[in-house]
Amino acid sequence: MGDWLDNAKAIEELERERLIAAQLAKPRPTGPSRSHCEDCDNEIPAARQALGGKTRCVLCQTEHERSNHR
Repeated sequence: MGDWLDNAKAIEELERERLIAAQLAKPRPTGPSRSHCEDCDNEIPAARQALGGKTRCVLCQTEHERSNHR
């Protein structure tokens, strides 16, 4: 029988696996990216555009995600 530290580690690993699976299950944007951010109209870097389906610059996307988690 494991001690409390072993149990805590097992719980942490299960939680990490659950969170990773949830993240991977989220739909990913597809299709062409915009050349300029839909919020601030700054140019979206080519490396970000290459990921596909990007409509916001990193700063605006970060703010958008923060405001949706409240």
